[in-house]
Amino acid sequence: APERADRWGLAEAEADVEPAFWADVRGEASWDAATLWTMVAAGGLLAAGSTAWPYFGLVGGGMYVYFAGRGILTRRELQRRGLRIGAPRSVQVGYAFLAVWGVTAAITVVVAIGALR
Repeated sequence: APERADRWGLAEAEADVEPAFWADVRGEASWDAATLWTMVAAGGLLAAGSTAWPYFGLVGGGMYVYFAGRGILTRRELQRRGLRIGAPRSVQVGYAFLAVWGVTAAITVVVAIGALR
């Protein structure tokens, strides 16, 4: 819900970022909403004691690692080129969240592999 995120201050205002970055982030959010449920499913299955959780953990973890890496590296490259991607504070918060997602995903993948052995 991009409009809600904007209102709540969880996303940059369109006027504060480059138009191409705005479009990219909106497309990315739509794709994420359709695909990133697998990590949540892994957590739910793990909490329920299901032996199926590692499969969802591998898929979801892999997608979250990709998401975090792409998010960090793309934003760094845009900043290097002098493009506006948001207020400095919110960009740092974004990097922090992406890093947490990436580390969590990598741990999930390792634990899921261990559970399948």
